[in-house]
Amino acid sequence: MDTWHTGRLLVATPALDDPNFARVVIFVLDHDEDGALGIVLNRASSVPVHETLADWVDLAADPRVVFGGGPVEPTAVVALGSATTGGGADGSTATLDRVRLVDLDTDPALAAVDLEQVRVFAGYAGWAPEQLETEIAQGAWFTVDAQPGDVFTDDPEGLWHAVLRRQPGDLKLLATYPEDPSLN
Repeated sequence: MDTWHTGRLLVATPALDDPNFARVVIFVLDHDEDGALGIVLNRASSVPVHETLADWVDLAADPRVVFGGGPVEPTAVVALGSATTGGGADGSTATLDRVRLVDLDTDPALAAVDLEQVRVFAGYAGWAPEQLETEIAQGAWFTVDAQPGDVFTDDPEGLWHAVLRRQPGDLKLLATYPEDPSLN
């Protein structure tokens, strides 16, 4: 199927009113006939990486906090890394340019040979088979190309606006859409 979105971004439309996903940008890690899995990129928490994964703090991207990756399994920890090459020493492959999943059971000193930086997420977003396709068709999500810098942005609060601002045509105009249009 040519509508799989692995390696792309889901950008919440202004019409998406679920508080779990309002104005989020999701990096899709996997999308196929079994459903979809992604990570919310722009929900930084106040929990420093050193409080949960002290050994990984030197590789943590700024801001060095754990991000809320989504509402599914909020105690599950997922990490994405920016690899120095297309594949990791552990045999993993990149999902976008040099962005790949990181095995946090690996010794961080050894991982540092292949990684420039890591972003840590608590939880993830998931969709059952055909659920994401239905939500896209209903206008909940824009699907756009991802850039490696999106995953490791040092301005997570501004990511929704930044991703929309770089889009062509009318989609670019939505970057200025107010959070509460009734106050406009």
